[in-house]
Amino acid sequence: MNNELTEKDIKDMEAEIEHRKVVVRKELLEHVKEARAQGDLSENFEYYAAKKAKNQNESRIRFLERMIKTARVVEDKSGEDEVGINKTVTLKMEDDGSVESYKIVTTMRKNSLKGLISIESPLGKQLLGHRVGDRVTIKVNNDISYDVTIIKIENTGLDSEDEISGF
Repeated sequence: MNNELTEKDIKDMEAEIEHRKVVVRKELLEHVKEARAQGDLSENFEYYAAKKAKNQNESRIRFLERMIKTARVVEDKSGEDEVGINKTVTLKMEDDGSVESYKIVTTMRKNSLKGLISIESPLGKQLLGHRVGDRVTIKVNNDISYDVTIIKIENTGLDSEDEISGF
């Protein structure tokens, strides 16, 4: 399982791991102790909720550590005027004239509901390296494709909202 990540992705993941180990883990362990002290564990909802939160934190730590361990580091080699990683591209859909914007991100930051499109997605793969004014045919599969025209490229970088997904 090789995930394509940038150096920034890896640093962000390492920071999250550190925060979860040093701050969140300590808080959650305290919640478990407090809930356990309330007595009968067989009907203690707070205890089970605290244990669940603690286990979810530990799972997230393991997930992030595994992602870093198996990552393949990618670099954005696109020019300033080309579609590349962490750039927002505005497209005109040729079939209906609508305009849509997407940020091209690494696989671990993808979130199509927020307009974050992976460099591994059909759209992301086929847009990389193109410039404003280029007409690109996006081939979804052997039967489905559509044409877009790139009307704007912005170097927007990463936002704090562009969190690592996948868990």
